[in-house]
Amino acid sequence: MVRLIDDGELTASSVVANSTMNRERGLSGVNSYARELGFDPLAWLRERCSRERCPQEREDAAPGWLDLCSGEGRALAEAARQLPEEVELTGVDLVGPMAPPPDAAALPGLRLVTAAVAQWRPGRSYDLITCVHGLHYLGDQLGAIARAASWLAPDGRFAAHFDPDSVRRTDGSSAARPVVAALRAAGFEYRARRHLLVLDGGRPVRLPFDYAGADPAAGPNYTGQPAVGSYYR
Repeated sequence: MVRLIDDGELTASSVVANSTMNRERGLSGVNSYARELGFDPLAWLRERCSRERCPQEREDAAPGWLDLCSGEGRALAEAARQLPEEVELTGVDLVGPMAPPPDAAALPGLRLVTAAVAQWRPGRSYDLITCVHGLHYLGDQLGAIARAASWLAPDGRFAAHFDPDSVRRTDGSSAARPVVAALRAAGFEYRARRHLLVLDGGRPVRLPFDYAGADPAAGPNYTGQPAVGSYYR
């Protein structure tokens, strides 16, 4: 019988605390967000900056990028150096930057937050929300996905790596197929080759699963790194 733990205990586990998945990842190049996501976040945001914003429809008219499980925040800092200063770039990470970009304080649009993704809430919507190989270390992955969908701008994009094999029922059987089916019914696209979950357009999302707890000893996932198993009723 698998021993399931709550998210409070999970954040203190060695698998989560020692995660280094995004520590060195930059914006472009070999080990980059652009490579992992299959599109260039900087180009995405530049396109948003070129649009005429409509304050009547959105109070937060300046474009924004939220990166969950952002590690050192290197990709965000690189983007901040190349975008207008009114663009808001927010990174949220449980451990936070161990060595923040040296010019982070001089980048007015950059905010790096040390917090648990499960507990943090934004004060605005975002044009782009990413979670590059970060869901692997969260307990309630489906809850995080649903919350992110609600934080997305009406014409925004959410993109996150998701491993359906990490989602299980409380009896230990796989919940991969019903979970992917429910996500697709809610408007998400699952790109299996990249293990990438994509949603275009923010919306409220309700998924028919109740979170039961996490297994930090689930073992390596498709990345080859130790990951967390998420259990649902």
